[in-house]
Amino acid sequence: MKPTWIEIPATDIQRAQTFYEAVFDEKTQLLDMGEFKMAIFTTGGFALCQYPGVYKPSTDGVLVYLNANPDLSSILDKVSAAGGEILIEKRQISPEQGYMAVLLDTEGNRLGLRSKG
Repeated sequence: MKPTWIEIPATDIQRAQTFYEAVFDEKTQLLDMGEFKMAIFTTGGFALCQYPGVYKPSTDGVLVYLNANPDLSSILDKVSAAGGEILIEKRQISPEQGYMAVLLDTEGNRLGLRSKG
């Protein structure tokens, strides 16, 4: 089974956009539908979503890992300056599986990173 779409909850869509665009060097396209706002990443596959009472940032539940190849260190280096926090520093899973880390975004979501280097 492979994910086809991921929605990351946000309480402040502009703050979330600023964080994710700075950390991942990716642009988002904002769709403003009144109370429901969605910032879709131009590379596709996921979006930031703000809808009071529906999307609630959390450190509990499913932990999504994003591809951070070739080396997740380049992403981790930007997290603090963008307002996030590193919860688990880069560590090797195994020589075959590569590396992982976990961060906390500006909205209060845990997010995992995986890379080969």
